[in-house]
Amino acid sequence: MSLIVETSRAELRRIRHKRIRKHITGTAERPRLCVFRSSRHIYAQIIDDENGHTLVCASTLEKELRDQIKGLRKTEQAAAIGKLIAQRALEKGIKSVVFDRGGYKYHGRVKALADASREAGLEF
Repeated sequence: MSLIVETSRAELRRIRHKRIRKHITGTAERPRLCVFRSSRHIYAQIIDDENGHTLVCASTLEKELRDQIKGLRKTEQAAAIGKLIAQRALEKGIKSVVFDRGGYKYHGRVKALADASREAGLEF
């Protein structure tokens, strides 16, 4: 009898994210841009890990964005969030960040968010 336990995709993502986080940390000079995606929404935060503070955040749940992103595909919504978080970061004087893909593949919505924030002026 073997004790092989099948782990869920979400649990495997959490394990990958933990492994990545061993090498990626955000500082006050260069905070971490963290991405989380659910089946319907995408969330982005810029975090200073030394102090444990979220400096800037944006998500598709925000009321001011709902009208703008209504009817768009999820990758287009992610690009809008990337542009918004870059604008908010630049307003706070944050120009350079470390990108934390959150255990997801750098593809699709995660890539769209990263590319849009780069185009809007953030440096990775």
